[in-house]
Amino acid sequence: MTPGQLVFAGLSRRRLYRTVATVGWIPAVCAAWMALIVVVAVFGPWITPHDPDPVDLYNAYAPSSLAHPLGTDESGRDILSRLIVATGPSLLGPALVATASALFGTLLAVTAAWFGGWADAVLSRTFDIMFALPGLIIAIFAVAIFGPGLTAPVIALSIAYVPVIGRVLRAAATRERNLPYVAALTVQGASKLSICLRHVIPNLLPLLTVQFGLVFSYAIIDLGGISYLGLGLQPPASDWGSLVASGQNAIMAGYPTQALAAGAVILITVVSANLLSDRLTQALEMGER
Repeated sequence: MTPGQLVFAGLSRRRLYRTVATVGWIPAVCAAWMALIVVVAVFGPWITPHDPDPVDLYNAYAPSSLAHPLGTDESGRDILSRLIVATGPSLLGPALVATASALFGTLLAVTAAWFGGWADAVLSRTFDIMFALPGLIIAIFAVAIFGPGLTAPVIALSIAYVPVIGRVLRAAATRERNLPYVAALTVQGASKLSICLRHVIPNLLPLLTVQFGLVFSYAIIDLGGISYLGLGLQPPASDWGSLVASGQNAIMAGYPTQALAAGAVILITVVSANLLSDRLTQALEMGER
């Protein structure tokens, strides 16, 4: 390397160390993991070492090797390839749930905070009633009506998690609504819609980001549970939950790799999302002091 390249590499390395030291090693590792699985989810079909679908019964339960780092399942399919391909649906469903619940939860929370009175009372009681209903039960009920697949559980969980976000944002939006700048903008002739879209909602985005991460992690568990019960994606499509379910019978036979690998990925992803949300919460609390 040339002297200039060495200096640039040294500066980049020091900048990276300072960034990690500021953020913290654990959140940095969690963020790196989340970035990795997002990349895998997007490019999964093109980076798998083997085709995940063809059955090869002569190669069933093959041990770990260079050709099959995690071995093969009961049908001779490469476990690593199936795990990579399953990452896309495993993240897409929770992302849709978190996005939809965040959108409608924010809309309802700001509406309740701005108008107050009977609108606030009705929406608050609605949030309380919906909050008492477990999201997983609602998703199973939706599957029983509309049939197995990803669509019904995603819609059901999106509705179920609206009060999770709405209750928190309602309190923050009410506090924001009573700040002097809102009254000043009203006196200047700014419309209610403009104030909400340009000022109130942007000021809620940090808290909304925290809640988004929490709902995302909850949805991973719930959708994984739905798939584990055989009510989610149907074969040949798969996600992490269905991989745990299809690999559980092999555990007693002495081949736990598939179930353990899929379960470990779920655990690490949920823990990473929760730790990042917790770090964001701490950052918000420090910023308010």
